[in-house]
Amino acid sequence: MTKLSDTQAIILSAAAQREDRIALPLPESLRGGAAAKVVGAMLAKGFLQEVDADMRKGEPMWRETGDGHGVTLVATDAGLAAIGIELEDANHAPADATDAPTEEPAPDTHAATEAASKAHTPREGTKQAQLIAMLRAESGATIEEIVAALDWQAHTARGAMSGALKKKLGLTITSDKVDGRGRVYAIRD
Repeated sequence: MTKLSDTQAIILSAAAQREDRIALPLPESLRGGAAAKVVGAMLAKGFLQEVDADMRKGEPMWRETGDGHGVTLVATDAGLAAIGIELEDANHAPADATDAPTEEPAPDTHAATEAASKAHTPREGTKQAQLIAMLRAESGATIEEIVAALDWQAHTARGAMSGALKKKLGLTITSDKVDGRGRVYAIRD
């Protein structure tokens, strides 16, 4: 089964309980940029699709298209399957979504991972790129060396290594105690 965040599971579960599979309203706690990010990821994975909202029926609107029309969000068969709901008729379409664009198959996992890693490659000349270069050097770098070179606070250096480098970029950072230098951090590919 596909791994979903709690928020994604809540959105899909609520949509599954509605006859028309409309995924709106979103949870109260999901607002603004966070809502756009979650919905964007779900659209990219094929769990939701945008369809024309029927304002006469009072369907909730996700966004306006700019030409006076609005779109709503509808859970797809793939979205329902992601929460463990298998449909008897695989060609079942949500009500009023017959003119919606056909679903694209979910992207290849390898291709998606490759695209994500390319998207998170730091620009040359940035402090993040300098930090990576320091950590990839044969001798690695101590927190003190990073602080001096990048004009950062120690907590900023540690946060950049654990957040940006480890979590976002997926780099493996090692740490060893070296006599005369203290704790030395390095990226070992």
